[in-house]
Amino acid sequence: MKKLGIVLSILFVTFAFCSCSGGDSSVNEDTTNADSVEKDVYLYKIRVNDLTVINDTVKRGENITLLFLNAGVDIKTCNALLSQSDSIYNIRRRLKQKPYTKIFSDTTLLYLIYEYSDENYLVYDLTDSVPRAYKGQKEVTYVEKRAKATIKSSLWNAMMDNGLSANLAMNLSEIYAWSIDFFGLQKGDNFHVVYEEKYLDSVPTGNVEIKYAVFNHLGDDCYAIPFEQDGFVQFFDQNGKSTRKVFLKAPLKYSRISSYFSNARKHPVLKIVRPHHGVDYAAPTGTPVHTIGDGVVVKRCYSGGAGNMITIKHAHSYSTSYMHLSKFAKGVSVGTRVRQGQVIGYVGSTGLATGPHLDFRVYKNGTPINPLKMISPPTNPVKESDMPQFRIMADSLVKELASF
Repeated sequence: MKKLGIVLSILFVTFAFCSCSGGDSSVNEDTTNADSVEKDVYLYKIRVNDLTVINDTVKRGENITLLFLNAGVDIKTCNALLSQSDSIYNIRRRLKQKPYTKIFSDTTLLYLIYEYSDENYLVYDLTDSVPRAYKGQKEVTYVEKRAKATIKSSLWNAMMDNGLSANLAMNLSEIYAWSIDFFGLQKGDNFHVVYEEKYLDSVPTGNVEIKYAVFNHLGDDCYAIPFEQDGFVQFFDQNGKSTRKVFLKAPLKYSRISSYFSNARKHPVLKIVRPHHGVDYAAPTGTPVHTIGDGVVVKRCYSGGAGNMITIKHAHSYSTSYMHLSKFAKGVSVGTRVRQGQVIGYVGSTGLATGPHLDFRVYKNGTPINPLKMISPPTNPVKESDMPQFRIMADSLVKELASF
């Protein structure tokens, strides 16, 4: 998901004036003439002063030939340019809906630039008698940033109120997906995070990578300390326990709880009081539903009031059920092995339901338990042999986070 902005400078013209003695108000001949001091402006490493720049995005069904023809380029020149670019990128197929830029002198096209990826682009140069095509690459830099915020209503609103990116919210929720119930955040919860943001040609992309963080939830500090073990970096708390757990805290990314686990709830359709041994998550139809843990699908069917439902058997004598689905994910059937976080279906309102939601249930040894109170076993902690090295890093980062 990534949109690039193009920043063009606005140039100012300055004038120097002075008065001569004797009341003559002519310009002092000794003053440096600065009638028009203009800075060079570059785009895709092309000087664009006094040129017309038009930015656009490829629309559905458009191809490169059409872009050239619409810009006044004849078909012979177009074919010559495409022949040159064949070895760089296969642009003759249907174009992706990516940004492109046309640079004109008056009505004459000088350059057409197509961004075929976030970092790479094709330049079609028509400034010489023999047009040419070449590959360009944006300068990639990473800027370390720090952020902190206090929850007033939700993680999303806290991010928006503090001018932080949506990607940062998503990354933070993914790191803490096993330890913090983001549907149960309380006013006053807060976080401090250090992250890197990717820039292309000095323009922020919104792509961020969290380096380390602390999230205070219900008065408890939940640290995310990076440490390399077994060849890849994982996040651990300050005691060396993995932030990853056997089960995710919730089966949806973003939603709200509309009904809680209860032994006596009035059914919204049947209007009778009976147990509701699950948690209802209200979400739009089609919202992806994720399995909270590795396991095997043991049921996939339409089941009366539960509508389309999936049941998954997990380790440690746990099983989970996902009800009222609008449809099942492709490739998911009885006997399928699924991985934690895998999409298994989509929110719907099949069966007895007043609106689109997911009825999520957890069982331990066949007995229903409250998903919101389930304590998930952690995955492998920091190895004993690595603890001295981890301890040094953890102590340093905990102190740094505390100094914000």
